[in-house]
Amino acid sequence: MFKGIKDKFKYKSGVKFLKEELKKPFNPVHRKKGITSVACLVDLDAFENANLFYEFVEDYGLRPNAVKIIGYKSYYDKNSPYSTPVFSDKDLGWNGNIENSYVLEFLSREYDMLVNYYTQENLLLQIMSVKTRARVRVGFKEVDSKYNDLILDTPINDFKVFKKELKKYLKVLNEIK
Repeated sequence: MFKGIKDKFKYKSGVKFLKEELKKPFNPVHRKKGITSVACLVDLDAFENANLFYEFVEDYGLRPNAVKIIGYKSYYDKNSPYSTPVFSDKDLGWNGNIENSYVLEFLSREYDMLVNYYTQENLLLQIMSVKTRARVRVGFKEVDSKYNDLILDTPINDFKVFKKELKKYLKVLNEIK
């Protein structure tokens, strides 16, 4: 019983944190124009093959370790092997903190581009999106436009179309050649 009440209060404190953060402008990331590092925040419940994001290395001529991927699953078994670092609802702490070592490592860096690869409103994914320091943010039209600078209207399960559209707009914005 106590755990259920505690989880509800953690959720409410996370919602409050998110509302406060969205009132503030995003902290500017002072990096040169151009894509040299990419962060990918992926909803693994909706899109399972997160390894496809490593194709950005070849597409944009990046260093092999320039793409960082973290996935969200509503529930995961810590004993099951995942090829992508994962966090879940049970990692939500007080005041919008996500208590997971993969999350801490992911958030400790600055990126040129953050790919918000999710279409459902989700508190943990939105908190991660707000906390990630990135110069350009890319996502889907289904998510509130406050989270993204560039919004694409593609199906979440068609990664080829997403990648093609993203590359097209990054060229227009002179982020890639």
